[in-house]
Amino acid sequence: MNDDIQPGDSAEHEYDHGALGDAEYAEFMELAAEEGFDIEDVEGAIEAAGHGPLPVLAVVGRPNVGKSTLVNRIIGRREAVVEDKPGVTRDRVTYEAEWAGRRFKVVDTGGWEQDVLGIDASVAAQAEYAIEAADAVVFVVDAKVGATDTDEAVVRLLRKAGKPVVLCANKVDGPSGEADAAYLWSLGLGEPHPVSALHGRGTGDMLDAVLEVLPAAPRETFGGAGIGGPRRIALIGRPNVGKSSLLNKVAGEERVVVNELAGTTRDPVDELIELGGVTWKFVDTAGIRKRVHLQQGADYYASLRTAAAVEKAEVAVILIDASENISVQDQRIVTMAVEAGRAIVIAYNKWDTLDEERRYYLEREIETELAQVAWAPRVNVSARTGRHMEKLVPAIETALAGWETRVPTGRLNAFLGELVSAHPHPIRGGKQPRILFGTQAGTKPPRFVLFASGFIEAGYRRFIERRLREEFGFEGTPIHISVRVREKRGAKKK
Repeated sequence: MNDDIQPGDSAEHEYDHGALGDAEYAEFMELAAEEGFDIEDVEGAIEAAGHGPLPVLAVVGRPNVGKSTLVNRIIGRREAVVEDKPGVTRDRVTYEAEWAGRRFKVVDTGGWEQDVLGIDASVAAQAEYAIEAADAVVFVVDAKVGATDTDEAVVRLLRKAGKPVVLCANKVDGPSGEADAAYLWSLGLGEPHPVSALHGRGTGDMLDAVLEVLPAAPRETFGGAGIGGPRRIALIGRPNVGKSSLLNKVAGEERVVVNELAGTTRDPVDELIELGGVTWKFVDTAGIRKRVHLQQGADYYASLRTAAAVEKAEVAVILIDASENISVQDQRIVTMAVEAGRAIVIAYNKWDTLDEERRYYLEREIETELAQVAWAPRVNVSARTGRHMEKLVPAIETALAGWETRVPTGRLNAFLGELVSAHPHPIRGGKQPRILFGTQAGTKPPRFVLFASGFIEAGYRRFIERRLREEFGFEGTPIHISVRVREKRGAKKK
């Protein structure tokens, strides 16, 4: 996971040291000044890379009110698929956004389809999964149409959830439409914010209101038992890979109450299960509650539920059916967990059903289809027989250890110096950019900021990530690398 940090994008407020202590931070800033970097840029880079889990904003509403258009407007690029009909399935449902110097995640709940229980049930189901993981909600209503029975159903769900809500009256393209927006006071959710997601009108004021209710950090603090309670694990995977069976197997007699609720409960349940002498919290992925049966769009619902579960967890245990070919949906779920920055364990279920030929081809599939997570601990299990279940906890602990690993700045720079000397960046256009120094600004997952004399190509960044893993481990965790390029002297903004 890599991105560029552009100079001058830091917010005007007191900077965070990230994972650096005061003495280490002061020494690092002195090094940055010696290399000719602007101190404010360096502070901003460390703060941006050092953030912990971001707060989550869910965008909910009935079909065709402009949710995906609004999401595109919020994130500043066209990623959420927009069509003039409901039922548009997309690969991703969670995006990262920034407004007024604040970073947060946006969950898009567009794209549902009418199921056998009716459109109201589809809307409620999607909103439920998104709100479950959200810190705040934007409820989008079509101001031209006004409040419908479906809108009223979502309002009841929002009140039950108790999350902060910003009411967005969309499709207000001019002053004449603001009277229509005013009618939405009747929903009882406070002031309707008149917006045109298509043209951008009013979205800034709405986002200002969002920042007022969105917490600076998520409700829960990741950490050990003394901080955030038992470590949280999401059991995720496409339908019918054995999530329910695995949860039942690891829970054993500890899951009596949950057995009574499985298949009937409407509310999410987080299961406390003791494994290896330690209590873990298994985050319910809704895969064990087959409450909503869709005629179409099941993949999208699975993605939405997975995103909600991953946002609440520290570790994602990804189940893959070893008896079947690794699918595109398997790869999407892996990508979702990586992009969310969670520790990862991959469990290949139904291992007891494999013959030698299938095992051979599975290994080839893993090498080609899942090469991007070769660093993730792997366990070959059978939820049906309990085979190798004892290996699950050590794999989870390994992934958590990698997720929380931090390399001291001095040791990191010694490593970078040796690496650059032995394997310099290729010369491009007569110039040879160099990594000058760097620091690890955060953990959970490990986040590095590298400072360079010029643009660093993606291939060289991947090489650095590979060598970081070889040197320091980081097993079971994504690594995020940001690069700050030194401006030419005299080229800084006045």
